[in-house]
Amino acid sequence: MTAENPRLTFQLPDGAEATVTVARLLNAGYAGQDQEEVRAHIRELAELGVPAPSTTPTLYPVPPYLAQQCSNVNVQHGKTSGEAEWALIIDDDGRELLTVACDHTDRSLEVHGVAWSKNASPDVLGRKAWLLSDIADHVGEVWLRAWVGESDELIQEAPVNALLSPDYWLEVLQRRGERIPGTVLLSGTVVMKAGVDQFANRWKVALTSPKLGTISHEYTVTTMATPIE
Repeated sequence: MTAENPRLTFQLPDGAEATVTVARLLNAGYAGQDQEEVRAHIRELAELGVPAPSTTPTLYPVPPYLAQQCSNVNVQHGKTSGEAEWALIIDDDGRELLTVACDHTDRSLEVHGVAWSKNASPDVLGRKAWLLSDIADHVGEVWLRAWVGESDELIQEAPVNALLSPDYWLEVLQRRGERIPGTVLLSGTVVMKAGVDQFANRWKVALTSPKLGTISHEYTVTTMATPIE
């Protein structure tokens, strides 16, 4: 293991553990099932100065060391926020797993380049996971949610099938030669509720299955000291 290749451990429902030595970390974007709705969202973002992608969905490789299971994210200013997502993991034994994740993103940097903003903060992953095969028969019944702030205000809520499916991304990985141990892929996110402050000091995300229960993870957001420059 090196600093560039973190080793993450996940608890499975039967109490066993799965380990992945992260060799490649990928962030999907603009990954809604309804791509016409995605294109409308891109036009909205363009009005805010966020550059439009040349194709959708997008896929951004980021450094493996950004895959973390941390309880605190340090940021440089107050304009950063999470994004509730699921993460597809191919562990060291080749098993395909699913867990909850939060792609913490620098919103100020995003207007200069989405890929840049993905490199500014970690991809925070849960500490529990399901075997992908165990949810294959009820993916449409699994829900993704996020809450922010000390009051746990709901900011995101959608069924997992509002996003492109894990099977879709497994086919993409297969074509890229990356459906192999050590791969972690985050799904892209769902819309945030209007009127909720995304720039909160605490994020909590959860995946809930009617058969397997809930995987959740939360972390605080800490603004670092002002630099001397």
